[in-house]
Amino acid sequence: MATGKKILSAIMVVTLFGSVLAGCSPSSDNRSSAASQESSNGEERTLKIMTGVIGGKTPEENIQFEQEIERLTGIKVTMNKPASDYDQKLLAAIASGEKFDLLQISKEKMSTFIDQGILMPLTDQVNGSKVLSDTEVIPAKEWEQVKTKDGQVYGVFTKYQGGTMPIVRKDWLTKLNLSEPETLDDYYKVLKAFTEQDPDGNGKKDTYGLSTAGMYELQGFFSAAGLKQRYVETADGKLDVPYSTDAAIPVYEWLNKLFTEGILDPNFATNDTGKMRDLFLTDRVGMITYWDAWVGMLNNTRYEQDPTTKFEAKGLPGAADSNGNHMLRRGDPDVWVVPINAEHPKTAFEFIEWWHSEEGITLGSLGIKDIDYTVDNSGKYALTQIGKEHASDHGVPFWYNSNVEAPFGKLPGVQEAQDLVDQYASLELTPPHWSDAEKIINKYSFKAIMGEMPAADAVKQMREELKAGGFID
Repeated sequence: MATGKKILSAIMVVTLFGSVLAGCSPSSDNRSSAASQESSNGEERTLKIMTGVIGGKTPEENIQFEQEIERLTGIKVTMNKPASDYDQKLLAAIASGEKFDLLQISKEKMSTFIDQGILMPLTDQVNGSKVLSDTEVIPAKEWEQVKTKDGQVYGVFTKYQGGTMPIVRKDWLTKLNLSEPETLDDYYKVLKAFTEQDPDGNGKKDTYGLSTAGMYELQGFFSAAGLKQRYVETADGKLDVPYSTDAAIPVYEWLNKLFTEGILDPNFATNDTGKMRDLFLTDRVGMITYWDAWVGMLNNTRYEQDPTTKFEAKGLPGAADSNGNHMLRRGDPDVWVVPINAEHPKTAFEFIEWWHSEEGITLGSLGIKDIDYTVDNSGKYALTQIGKEHASDHGVPFWYNSNVEAPFGKLPGVQEAQDLVDQYASLELTPPHWSDAEKIINKYSFKAIMGEMPAADAVKQMREELKAGGFID
């Protein structure tokens, strides 16, 4: 790990422990001013939360989201939801000594924070919770995703996390009389046709076969070589990165062929996910690599723009290997965590339990009553125009609790995509130092894909740097 990161980590830990010693409980002024808001656990019913995607879609709506939480729970909430660069702003806030009761973070970030000793273990609370120990609320096997090697739980799911896959313009396949691709060769033929055969019908060759947001998420193509993204643990307990092995070379050469022939969007390396989605929605590209949930949201977005559209997004299982097997990626879960210097940890856990209730799920999905949706006297739900634009996703497009049904069902194409995840996807192994290793992987992957280095040389250099940095054994 770089020296600068070590220094930042040390600052974060010292700052947090200093905060705990100096202010492990709310000030007397705060207690006296909020006495009427105290709950049975003796804490003020107030929370300070930092989130990446949970909340309102705009700063103004985020305030309304806070007010809705207070209306539903009686807990006064302040939500810090940065518009961009969430991880960087989260680290900066923590390093500066800012206190939060709850953080929404990825499993990867949780692993890092556990190593730094800045999270509160929640094992006893989870085991003693009638809500969270209910297997109809969260299936028992799902907890293995967030447990440490010694069986401790530091994070509780914010939602059901799906998986990623190639997403194709099914209507373009139909128009060009193409079958859904199975092998890597099939994918090449389809993507080449999307580039050269005018699938959008405007008489111009202005479409690409494939666009990505950098290396996000190419698992569906490396599936052809049976290679898992990120890390795997070998039989003798060593960590390895499959994308840095010789088995990955043919896949890099295939991607380079797409790039060289103009089939792969030339801006793939600098795209963010928003640019990638926009290309797909505006008929500029026939395939992207993204989340199962977005199959439905892409279809819904175009339908809301034009109810007569022929646009159809569909998830694919990725390229089959020589044995006909597919390998997709199931995403690391997002979790609620409680920092060790949280001023209201009991109220924070109360909120986590509520988040998995019907009220919490409705807020995280549909959004705010009378803004995103309405309910008539018979209990019938209806989305407002704003709600339709928000596509029933305020951070929780899907959830675990089987007792809570989606009022409008699932968006078109989502169930089929989720079935692919259930059938072919598995979790990644993401050690705390993943972000540093990822920079090396991306650097040489881009060189191989863009032809700046032969794929074999790029893989060799990638592996040597990963070993030199201590990222693989």
